[in-house]
Amino acid sequence: WRHTFARDPAGNTLSVFVLLGMLGSIAWAVMLFRSTNGTSLKGNWAWIIPLLCIIGFGVAGYLAYVETTQTTAVCGPVGDCNTVQQSKYARLFGILPIGVLGLIGYVAIFISWLVARYANDHLADLVAIFLFIMTASGTLFSIYLTILEPFVIGATCAWCLTSAILMTMLMLLTVRPAKLAFSQVLGSSPSPS
Repeated sequence: WRHTFARDPAGNTLSVFVLLGMLGSIAWAVMLFRSTNGTSLKGNWAWIIPLLCIIGFGVAGYLAYVETTQTTAVCGPVGDCNTVQQSKYARLFGILPIGVLGLIGYVAIFISWLVARYANDHLADLVAIFLFIMTASGTLFSIYLTILEPFVIGATCAWCLTSAILMTMLMLLTVRPAKLAFSQVLGSSPSPS
């Protein structure tokens, strides 16, 4: 792995820092879920979620374009996006481009947020839980992909790291609403904070 890591030391070091941040965020999400009463997705703060989805849709859209058209990616000052996009890990099961999967994920999160925000209470609660499950799954998958970049592929994609950070932020934003919704589904109905 050392030889692989040395192919792109600056980009791979950045990947490791992002990876550590995501792992810390998972631990923080568990702590938040265990220690908070939760909050509703109907508050003004919740508008951050669709904003992050729109940014994520742009990032994933660009990656999907690069992957499906075999276009050379614009990578920026750190990393080697093209090596990552041309690796066998750029397609799920060798079929679905990861960028397309990201597009589907951000659209599903956005639609779920709309439903959770505007649906009746019971449906909103179920969708809030589902929203957290989606963002947590996206974060775990992003952790997997971020591990591959420095230690297996030997290159880092700044676009991929951006998407990983966005997904992690979405997960953290959906923890407390999921906790409230979970409590309400179980019938204990704590008051939102």
